[in-house]
Amino acid sequence: METMIKLKILADAAKYDVSCSSSGSSRANTPDGIGNAHLAGICHSWADDGRCISLLKILFTNECIYNCAYCVNKITSDVPRATFTPEEVAMLTISFYRRNYIEGLFLSSAVYKSPDYTMELMIGAVKLLRETHRFNGYIHMKGIPGANASLIKLAGLYVDRMSINIELPSNNSLQLLAPQKKKEHIVGSMGFLQSSITEAKENRKHFKKAPAFVPAGQTTQLIVGATPEPDLNILTLSENLYKRFEMKRVYYSGYIPAVEHPNLPSIFTTPPRLREHRLYQADWLLRFYHFRSSELLDDKNPNFDVNLDPKCDWALRHLESFPVEVNTAEYETLLRVPGIGVTSAKKILSARKVQSLTYEHLKKMRVVLKRAQYFITCKGKYYGKVDLNESLIRECITYENMCSSGHLATGEQLSIYTCMRQTPQNIS
Repeated sequence: METMIKLKILADAAKYDVSCSSSGSSRANTPDGIGNAHLAGICHSWADDGRCISLLKILFTNECIYNCAYCVNKITSDVPRATFTPEEVAMLTISFYRRNYIEGLFLSSAVYKSPDYTMELMIGAVKLLRETHRFNGYIHMKGIPGANASLIKLAGLYVDRMSINIELPSNNSLQLLAPQKKKEHIVGSMGFLQSSITEAKENRKHFKKAPAFVPAGQTTQLIVGATPEPDLNILTLSENLYKRFEMKRVYYSGYIPAVEHPNLPSIFTTPPRLREHRLYQADWLLRFYHFRSSELLDDKNPNFDVNLDPKCDWALRHLESFPVEVNTAEYETLLRVPGIGVTSAKKILSARKVQSLTYEHLKKMRVVLKRAQYFITCKGKYYGKVDLNESLIRECITYENMCSSGHLATGEQLSIYTCMRQTPQNIS
């Protein structure tokens, strides 16, 4: 089979793997080498908003020994099959790089013959790139769960980032849809990879020429919507992965019904993109806003509100903590205010050392006041359009979100309570 035909098959097959994003790697160029993953980092696909993501994203093979119910590449699927050679992967990467099509490589794979055999082939490709072609660009490679630890160790010396995909959010779901995969293999490979990353970091503190090992860290992917677990279970698992394995990112992939199976949900028109989006927003709160999964969701509220972002939803369920005075609130408190992010919270802390802040000051700092106004005071004044009441604020924010998204005509009212107050109110 011609290489370009293989490329067409295996690039298309790779679209279901979302475990890639900006690298954060700092692999600089070397004399007589080509490519660079230094400083600017790499983008890896095309986002819905049109952002350019220049990465050659392919599977090494889509020939698989497993029969996972949700996977289009499972052994029983009637799809065109192809397998690259290590030389073909290296040639394609260098050829595309020289044409300025890409800046790096994302290499995933189905499990061909065995986990060890698949890893050996993939290592052969990245070894050719690094040692023969002296390619110093970004390489993200999928680690195969269950592969020998020595192979994961070897691969980590050549790649910038590695992902070992957990895919399903519980052991029960794994047994139901992918019984050939074992939780202990996935977790064991993650643990070994993390311990090796930690060991390499320590070595580099003491030995200047100690080799780098997966310098951009490890990631994983979770499929959302193929199994009945609520958002609470998924977010709790992600929180544990961040803590236990120092995961760089957990990626969420809305289940795409590419195949039919009695254990899978009914075929629906579109994948659960909004649910996926809410999980990404909550994931951001875990990593940068000091939230815990148990704060964002609980047994009474196991799933995120589709109409409100997770931070707004949390704030509305904890109105006893609001409003907060922007001129006196601590940094951690400001971070929990909807509409105030990390950057704007730092600006507030810096600016209020010089003068007391007003509502107009916050506008200039680009605080998202259409949300923040309901949860703050400025010099004792409350600027929310309705009183501090959960149902009224929820209705107002939902209304404004619908207007801004075009789902509701501007000026149309949801009820007689919607957004009535126009002047600030003193809070004693």
